Amino acid sequence: MAHETILLWPLLIALLTPILILASQIINARRSRKTAVGFFHPYTNDGGGGERVLWCALKAIQEETPDLPCFVYTGDHSASPLGLMARASDRFGVNLLNPPQVVHLNKRKWIEEATYPHFTMIGQSFGSVYLAWEGLCKFTPLYYFDTSGYAFTYPLARIFGCKVICYTHYPTISLDMISRVRERSSMYNNDASIAQSKWLSQCKIIYYTFFSWMYAFVGSCAHLAMVNSSWTQSHIEKLWRIPNRTKRVYPPCDTSRLEVLPLERQAEVPKIISVAQFRPEKAHPLQLEAFAIAIRNLDFDLPRPKLQFVGSCRNKADEERLQDLQDKAVELKVDGHVEFYKNLMYRDLVNLLGGAVAGIHSMIDEHFGISVVEYMAAGAIPIAHNSAGPRMDIVLEENGQQTGFLAQSVEEYADALLKVIRMPETERLKMAAAARARAGRFSEQRFNDDLKTAIRPILHRAYEQ
Repeated sequence: MAHETILLWPLLIALLTPILILASQIINARRSRKTAVGFFHPYTNDGGGGERVLWCALKAIQEETPDLPCFVYTGDHSASPLGLMARASDRFGVNLLNPPQVVHLNKRKWIEEATYPHFTMIGQSFGSVYLAWEGLCKFTPLYYFDTSGYAFTYPLARIFGCKVICYTHYPTISLDMISRVRERSSMYNNDASIAQSKWLSQCKIIYYTFFSWMYAFVGSCAHLAMVNSSWTQSHIEKLWRIPNRTKRVYPPCDTSRLEVLPLERQAEVPKIISVAQFRPEKAHPLQLEAFAIAIRNLDFDLPRPKLQFVGSCRNKADEERLQDLQDKAVELKVDGHVEFYKNLMYRDLVNLLGGAVAGIHSMIDEHFGISVVEYMAAGAIPIAHNSAGPRMDIVLEENGQQTGFLAQSVEEYADALLKVIRMPETERLKMAAAARARAGRFSEQRFNDDLKTAIRPILHRAYEQ
């Protein structure tokens, strides 16, 4: 018996050693915790609306508490304090008061989609925990501010003694996603082979249900959850069940810079603009197909329009999607009427918006739709997907005047495009003016004020302790 006990000691030591090491790291991190804000945003070069939120939120906190240091956790190895400050200004027109400090993350591959060919959602979620561990061990702030939607990191941040604040653009799992799998609808996040199989669909429902339970738990760990739209708020409140800690803060749209653009469009060729990252959920092929139909059905005496795709590429997969889109334009025989702009500077985007008569958007259940607001502020009539943010918050009547079009099918998009191109100038100007007035509800200043109001209680209460 004594001999067996002796043999068990190495096994116990082997099991306890990593636990003790992890506990020691947490204790040391909590002791060295700094009164600062740490923004968890692994992709500070994605160029999308999420990055704009990061810089605007950082600026708002700098204005609210000027002596509170701000740090950014990023997986971009070339990022530097001055470089990020310049990027915020050059790419988004956001002028930070001071350059943020940088905490470099070397394990970003663990949240890359390509790392998880199967069970991608849960793989990325647990990968984010590992990534957050790396960041929090390097630097532990009093406030952990997630601006990328990595909810599985919230319990870990609380273990490290942080106050957890988040800005949620969309739920990682939603009730709509589960219902689509149950209905066996094929989409970018529900492969056709699964949708066609009753057994595989049932397995995925179980997987999604289990994941939603975990997501509900980790999300409830947030001290303050800000959401970007009515649609997101509805889902988050049902899942996380912390309505008293959930605040709706519409995302920052650069309406002030765009509102000064003239509503009149002088170009002889009508321009349709599409602003979105080259990601599968943005449904760019649908836009091309609708544009091709509109070209074929356009009156002979009207000038042929031009479709301008503007977006950023995060990785090789995005680059391949862009190339596929260019190939599809050739296949549809509209390549002579289509232009592609990759990773455009913000001032160049403003120039393109100022020349567009319409802006097209086609993502299903777009949580909000910053690009739609930008179209409206710039004087381009929006043609947006008839779901979620655009339908519930944005493309609504303004003082009884229609502000744009909502569509779902390729045919509906083509019909909306033709309506805009054929629209008399006086009617277009009237609709564009109403759309611009509506866009004013989602200004950067409105975001700034609402975010400060939301974070002020938690920020000052903990900061003063």
